[in-house]
Amino acid sequence: MAVVIGQINFKDDLKLNLFRKGPKRIYVNESILKKQSEIKNYIRSVCFCSNDIDIVRSEPSYRRTWIDKVVSQLEPVYLDLISRFNRLLKQRSHFWRSESFLKTQSADIVESFDIQMSIISTRIFRRRRRALLKIKPYVEYWHNHLSKSQEQIDINYLSGIQNICPEEEEEEEVISKKIAEQLLNQRSIEALTGQCNFGPHRDDIEFLINNVSVRKYGSSGQQRTFILALKMAELDLLTKTLNVPPILILDDVLAELDLTRQNLLLNSVGKDSQCFISATHLDKFNQSFLGSSQMIHL
Repeated sequence: MAVVIGQINFKDDLKLNLFRKGPKRIYVNESILKKQSEIKNYIRSVCFCSNDIDIVRSEPSYRRTWIDKVVSQLEPVYLDLISRFNRLLKQRSHFWRSESFLKTQSADIVESFDIQMSIISTRIFRRRRRALLKIKPYVEYWHNHLSKSQEQIDINYLSGIQNICPEEEEEEEVISKKIAEQLLNQRSIEALTGQCNFGPHRDDIEFLINNVSVRKYGSSGQQRTFILALKMAELDLLTKTLNVPPILILDDVLAELDLTRQNLLLNSVGKDSQCFISATHLDKFNQSFLGSSQMIHL
């Protein structure tokens, strides 16, 4: 067993027990957390690792995972929404694959699924949209700072919900009704495939530079700058919203950046947030930065 102990905000003591087999256990002030997701109520962090480039250049699932992590740090209750939706989705898929849907009451069962999924999908959609609107100004600032250019960036939430007007985006009943209608319209196809092809599990986020897709047409440098801007924006958003700077974790990312971006990043981190940086070589760091840092060799 391994034990990690830390102090949060000089008042809450955190202890994490790690075992070779079985789930980890988390204690706050010697009381075990019933739900491990509750740790987000006590400590916030932003992690940037080399694999995060997939958020910009890879499949939609990476972008959904990213925005879900952002929202869950702003609203820890959001994790419960995602868990409930995934459970409903799994149950719904199992229903179509079973013989139950052949029975006369199958329409009532699917209707019950539709009602629950439309409500939860609406709440997920609204929170994702709200988080993107909040983070966008910070991304614009950091992108301009890191690229030293006048490129215009944009972030769009690509949802399958049809005919959503801007003034209706905050109306939960309107969105929920539209989702229920689309779930009903695709029911016959879903009965054949056993898969629900509409909902937050199919949504995507579009990153643009000068109205051009960064994923499809952005250069390697543009993609790396954009993901770095996203991560720094996430740090600023959490600090501004929670009035407490989260911990910044940079996991061997300097090798992915050119010298200019390395220096811009290093000059920006650690001023307000506690920052942990992992690296295999120190030659990427300038001497002034190393002199002001505490180094631990493993």
